[in-house]
Amino acid sequence: MRSLQLLAAFLGGLSLSFAAHAADIDRATYGFPVTNPFEATIASTPPAQQPVLPADDDIDQSDYALDLMPGRAEQLPDAFWAVKQLKYRLAVQKGPAPLIFIIAGTGAKYDDSKPEFLKKLFYGAGYHVVQISSPTSFDFIVSASTDATPGISTADARDLYRVMEAISNQHKDLQVTHYDLTGYSLGATDAAFVSKLDEERKRFNFNRVLLINPSVNLYTSVNNLDSLVNVVIPGVNNKYTFLDELTDKLTKYFKEEGRISISDATAYKFQESKERLTDEQMAMLIGSSFRSSSADIIFTSDFINKRGLITPVATIDKLDTEESFKTALVPLYRKSLDCNFVCYLNQQVMPHWKKSNPQGDLQQLVHETGLANIQDYLQSSPKIAVFHNADDIILGPGDLGFLRTTFGDRLTVYPLGGHCGNINYRVNTDAMLEFFRG
Repeated sequence: MRSLQLLAAFLGGLSLSFAAHAADIDRATYGFPVTNPFEATIASTPPAQQPVLPADDDIDQSDYALDLMPGRAEQLPDAFWAVKQLKYRLAVQKGPAPLIFIIAGTGAKYDDSKPEFLKKLFYGAGYHVVQISSPTSFDFIVSASTDATPGISTADARDLYRVMEAISNQHKDLQVTHYDLTGYSLGATDAAFVSKLDEERKRFNFNRVLLINPSVNLYTSVNNLDSLVNVVIPGVNNKYTFLDELTDKLTKYFKEEGRISISDATAYKFQESKERLTDEQMAMLIGSSFRSSSADIIFTSDFINKRGLITPVATIDKLDTEESFKTALVPLYRKSLDCNFVCYLNQQVMPHWKKSNPQGDLQQLVHETGLANIQDYLQSSPKIAVFHNADDIILGPGDLGFLRTTFGDRLTVYPLGGHCGNINYRVNTDAMLEFFRG
């Protein structure tokens, strides 16, 4: 009962953010088949209702690397060898074409499923496409983050912009007719700050910028996601964990299916079976995934900056071999899991930020990391649009109102989809392409 009350309270808090406003897109007309926001977030769009995209073999693409932090790379243990250079993916057309940069969401690498989907979508529409990891991803923090303390949007935008300039310089012969920009989730928030920075530096002069399910207020979004881990699931305890229950459900499902098949359709089909996850279980799965991403950020930022909050400073120099690093990693990572993203903001981001803002407080930091910090720019820039969902689990009270006030008719609100669950829905992808075509 307690878990259902907590979940209802959480969903009730979300409803405050959109109850006073009618969605731009009518629910019946929209036709998105997944009405549960948790389920949409996890299972996404059924394959039959996704657009037809180019196959990998039909895309001229390669991965490249940038050596942006050579001094730091030399000081890091050998275990970091794979991320001492920042990797990205570039897909190119045969002749002159527009180029679009895609910024991944919280903790995501450039080659995760959503950047890959968007790459295929835009490549099929005739774009050169660049996929960039989130500034909060392990590889970006190590190889491209100047301060290795992601979460301050203006600083993250400067790091992203430096990466984009380096990519452009690495492919000077690529024929680009104009530049566009997009991102999803936290990557959408990053894209807004990058766009503003480009107004000052004018290296790309982005033609159009699309923010897909952006975090409006980072503090609100991370609190929403962190709260999901606190949902109580009946039958789950120290002896029978959530992971045990999830494993049992998947085992039964695949046994009934007669085979183990992991594909884009698996999650959707699983949720149609009798082993489907409850709301509490889906909430826990989403929250656990976010907590894992947060732990990567917390551990990596602390390790590189030698703050001693997770890894004792005296221990760092002893982790000079891959074997010693792997041995120490498990207890250190568990320690990171005990500190959620809000803990990271308080323990690492805030002290770092206060070095240049000695009189600042948490409220000012929260403002600086959110879209409200650049509201005047967003309100006055006709090239920027937002696609969001009324039932998105990262939104808080007032967030949709802020977006409506700021973007006006440049905001499209879909009635369903959870957090990015409809990013691959054919209605949405048609609208994305239509926006960029002008």
